[in-house]
Amino acid sequence: MLNNICIDIDYSQIYKNGQKIGGDVFLLDRAPGSNIITATLSDGLGSGVKANVLASMTSHMATKMSFSPLELGHSAEIIMDTLPVDKEKGISYSTFTIAKIVFNNDKSFINVELVEYDNPESLRFKGSESVEWDKVWDRSRVTLNRKKAVKSEIVFSSTFSMEEGDRLIFFSDGVAQSGVSLGRMPHEQQQQPKYYGGALPSSTRALAAGRGIASSDEWGVENVKAFVRDLLERQPDIDSRALSRAIVTEAYKRDSFKANDDITCAVIAVRKPDRALLVTGAPRQKSSDKRLAEIVRDYEGKTIVCGGTTSKIVARELGRDIKADRRPAGKLPPGALIEGVDLVTEGMLTLTEVAERLENKVLLKDMPEDSAKRIISILREMDQLEIIMGTQINNDTDDPQVAAEIGVRFPIIDRIVKSLERQYLKEVEVRYY
Repeated sequence: MLNNICIDIDYSQIYKNGQKIGGDVFLLDRAPGSNIITATLSDGLGSGVKANVLASMTSHMATKMSFSPLELGHSAEIIMDTLPVDKEKGISYSTFTIAKIVFNNDKSFINVELVEYDNPESLRFKGSESVEWDKVWDRSRVTLNRKKAVKSEIVFSSTFSMEEGDRLIFFSDGVAQSGVSLGRMPHEQQQQPKYYGGALPSSTRALAAGRGIASSDEWGVENVKAFVRDLLERQPDIDSRALSRAIVTEAYKRDSFKANDDITCAVIAVRKPDRALLVTGAPRQKSSDKRLAEIVRDYEGKTIVCGGTTSKIVARELGRDIKADRRPAGKLPPGALIEGVDLVTEGMLTLTEVAERLENKVLLKDMPEDSAKRIISILREMDQLEIIMGTQINNDTDDPQVAAEIGVRFPIIDRIVKSLERQYLKEVEVRYY
């Protein structure tokens, strides 16, 4: 059964100006059949293809090792020993932040192991209030002395629990250092930093300098924290996608809309879920038609009805008309409109296209304007999806070949479920009618 708490994870990213591929890589994965999620943000040295390869290698290593029996801090040390060191600068080719989230089925227990290497310090919030790291208990440090490195390298390790209303935010230095003029390093700026919401308090100047915030133009970690706090006060229910996008957009604006570096932000939030219902196929027993329509009518969330027969049943039992949907349909059959239903589409041809696009991780912006895109738009915004699948054989067509293609509803729905759970970390429940 779906519960009333969800773990909402999303990110936003803008590539460095002039680049067609990002040097920052965010990777999200969940081990099949387990209650473990790993979110990794890696920042490759430099930008473009080379940085992307290095960051991708780091992210995939982190994901694989986080699912192993090894303690996450030890895994980070292995990653560090594996990463090459730049010969000229003597620094690692990639930085990273790894969050390993372990939870029980009802989400009453959510534990996070966090490992950070050379990315800006992560932020924690309870509601709109920031949670300061306890340097003794929350955040331990391990100093590494690799032979090829010119300086000691510090890996921070933290363990904490999350509950409803909590957020964890982490980002690349393209966010924290946004606003620094191209060609000028932060230490070359002479004036004191100006913080979001006011000037830098004198009591925190030393701390800010320790974090490398020395530029009057640089946004800085404390400034990002104040920006998030203000946004959460105004929009306490903002989801992870919108929050990460707001942070990245603000950083992009501070770079005068020409990103000085790859700008990436990830957000992990624990909150009440947004839900959707997808109904496809007629019930096995005609006596169940009325109940099916009532479920659609009374559902608290977005509703999608797929299939000509299914839509006729819902409209008939609710006493409502079916009207033509005049929006673009592309190569797929056009949809329809029923009052009180968010989306009405053709059945298996459309759902097959949905399955293929989800499996291939096609971006919404790259999809044609059609019913499959509209379904995926709703699914991507939702945390939990309930599917009601009718088990009556579809008799709408006289063509045996077409009947064979569109009548195999079960494997298509199974493909959609697996993609949503594995690749998009959605919670899905299927009921048969």
